[in-house]
Amino acid sequence: MKISAQELGSVVEGLIIRANRHLPPDVVAALEGARERESGPARAVVEILLENARLAAETGVPICQDTGIDVIFLTLGSGVELQGDLHDALCRAVAGATRQGRLRASVCHPLTRKNTGDNTPPVIHLLPGAPGEVRVTVLPKGCGSENMSRLVMLPPARGVDGVVDVVVEAVREAWA
Repeated sequence: MKISAQELGSVVEGLIIRANRHLPPDVVAALEGARERESGPARAVVEILLENARLAAETGVPICQDTGIDVIFLTLGSGVELQGDLHDALCRAVAGATRQGRLRASVCHPLTRKNTGDNTPPVIHLLPGAPGEVRVTVLPKGCGSENMSRLVMLPPARGVDGVVDVVVEAVREAWA
C-alpha cells in the first residue's frame, strides 16, 4: 500500500480545523451533564464552554482562542509505503490549518521565543501499527491557560495514592 505524505497532510489539515471547531457529541453530553450537577463558579465555567462550542459550530470560529500547538499521532503499519517528506507535509498542513481555520498563531521557537507565525512545528508521534494500518489522530494542545504541568519525584512507597495526591493538588491550585 502506497500513501503520499501530501495526502496525509491534507487529512491532518482538515482534522486540525475540525478539532478546533467541533466538540464530539459525547463531550457535549458530558458537559451538559456537568452543568446539571455543578453550581456556582464551576457551573458558570461549564456554561461558557457549552456556549463557545455552540458558537463555534454555528460560525466556524475556534471553540477556544488558545488553539495552541498541534499534536499529531500517526500510525503506520508494516507494508505501508510512505512517499514524500512527512515532516514537511505535516508542517504545511499545520500552517494551512492555522490560516484556513483562523487559528491564533501561538507557537514560539523554544530557544529564541520568536513566534513562528503559523503554529509550526507540530509535535509528531509516529507509531507502528497492524499490517496495512494507517490512522491519524490530531490533538490541539493549549499552550497557556491549560499549561499546569508538574514535575514531582515520588518515593516508590507513596504508590498510587501519592500520584493521586499530586494530581489533586495540581487541580486544586489551577482551579478553573
